[in-house]
Amino acid sequence: MKRILISIFFAFCLIPAKSQSQSEKPNILWIVSEDNIPMLGAYGDTFATTPNLDAFAKESILYKNAFSTAPVCAPSRNTLITGMYPPSNGTEHMRSVYPVPDYVKFLPKYLREAGYYTTNNAKKDYNTTDQEDPWDESSTKATYKNRKPGQPFFAVFNLNVSHESSLFVPVEKLRHDPEKVPLPPYHPATPEMKHDWAQYYDKIEDMDGQFGQLLKELNEAGLAENTIVFYYGDNGGVLARSKRYMYESGLHVPLIIHLPKKYENLASVKQGTQTDRLVTFLDFAPTILSLVGIKIPDYMQGEAFLGKQQKPEHQYAYGFRGRMDERIDMSRSVRDKRFRYIRNYLPHKIYGQYLEYLWKAPSVQSWLDQYKSGKLNAIQSKFWQEKPAEELFDIQADPHNVKSLVDDPKYASDLKRLRKANEDWILKSVDVGFIPEAILSEIATTTPLRDYSKSGKYNLKLILETADHASSRNPAYSNELISKLSDSNPTVRYWAATGLLILKAKSGKDALIKAIADSEAAVRIAVSEALYQIGEKDLAITTLTNELKGNNLAARVQALNALSNIGTDSAPALENAKLLIKETPGMFDYDSRAAKDFVGRFGK
Repeated sequence: MKRILISIFFAFCLIPAKSQSQSEKPNILWIVSEDNIPMLGAYGDTFATTPNLDAFAKESILYKNAFSTAPVCAPSRNTLITGMYPPSNGTEHMRSVYPVPDYVKFLPKYLREAGYYTTNNAKKDYNTTDQEDPWDESSTKATYKNRKPGQPFFAVFNLNVSHESSLFVPVEKLRHDPEKVPLPPYHPATPEMKHDWAQYYDKIEDMDGQFGQLLKELNEAGLAENTIVFYYGDNGGVLARSKRYMYESGLHVPLIIHLPKKYENLASVKQGTQTDRLVTFLDFAPTILSLVGIKIPDYMQGEAFLGKQQKPEHQYAYGFRGRMDERIDMSRSVRDKRFRYIRNYLPHKIYGQYLEYLWKAPSVQSWLDQYKSGKLNAIQSKFWQEKPAEELFDIQADPHNVKSLVDDPKYASDLKRLRKANEDWILKSVDVGFIPEAILSEIATTTPLRDYSKSGKYNLKLILETADHASSRNPAYSNELISKLSDSNPTVRYWAATGLLILKAKSGKDALIKAIADSEAAVRIAVSEALYQIGEKDLAITTLTNELKGNNLAARVQALNALSNIGTDSAPALENAKLLIKETPGMFDYDSRAAKDFVGRFGK
């Protein structure tokens, strides 16, 4: 079968097929694989079995520096469908439905209005309120084959065979040998880890076969010479410390694009070559519009890298992390062609926070067991420890991102440059992710967050300054943070309390006790955590227990995160937590999942 598909592909590339009668507008075919970094032979992975994609790359443009904006599917797909940076829209948190402004149209709607037949097969997961009419078809049966004769199409096929869930049930018979699988230095060689990696390589091979079948169908339909084909992964993955995390393993994705001969002039590089141009998901929507001759709307934040409206490449690629399912965290990242800079705004939270979905892969628990047994080296142990405020990695020398250069004076200028790039982009993009979700969710009930950020009510410079100082772990900011506990802006107060929590600042005791009566639940919860850390345990636990009875779901999730971090002392909250557990929780019932974990770990 592999040989058949390879030969079909070369026919697709080298022997122009007879085209159906249609306009000169190019068809666009997106083939999207789930949860994979560039684990392909074309990218130099000699253990991978990907003959179809390898052959495709030889006659296409391979992008060596392509990145998702988020290391997880829903927020990254939000970028693809809107052409906007999710922290600008308040859509950064995993699985949320906060609205975007009315002027933001989903990408396929522009094409449909221009006469294209638009299909999606089948995953959406756009992390915002869905729009009714972007697709002519969106289902597991959706196909460009149902369009009118001669009608151009924009078709998306999502290949979920490589999704994270493919590892939840171990397969007994593997095609890739677990004893020969290459492990990254941060993973211990447990039997479960080796098996999960080998099984994942099998799934990548399966995905490659599905990709080849889609190319075969395109060629047999006589559409190859009129169709621009994109292949890419929707985010990194898939074992722990890849998907959801801000490293190359979470954000670096494969991207290979083929332009038929009649459209080669729409690219600035030749087919059959590789380019180191920086490309992010922000650029995809503008690029599609550029390829089909639709004016790119001003609100889109990326730049076209193909077509008649293409722009010079970016100097930086930006990434973000917000809440992942039931666990709260916040990081931002900047990547140039050599370095990755990461800014962790909640460094007191360990990397490896428990996530129900992540823990379904057998390898994760085996890794944690090794840590608890003291059997890991320093690199492997880091995942189970608190984060530094900043990380800096030389991708060329350290592709797995295990040696941070933040404290190395030789890289001080690069650290300063990338730190400033992060700050500049936060301000330019008007990042609303600094608003705690318990407050953000209330704003979103009446106003899209992008509109709110432009209303004059969002003092981002002050908030960013406070968040920077709060997360720096620098005791010199203690008095400033104490003073800001009484600021008129609740987001400033939240970050002030978080900073005192991170510092475990006993000097803030009186101000924190006063702030326990704050009008905002997000602030009260952060204050409670800070009070617990300086010995005011009863007041902290009582407050957090009461917060579980509130009607703000995001606040309940925040309180459960705090109680789980506290541990066994939080037993008085168990009864309230039990009331939140649903037998069959829905997709957005993250309070139920967090409560289940909390009760399961500390209820005995």
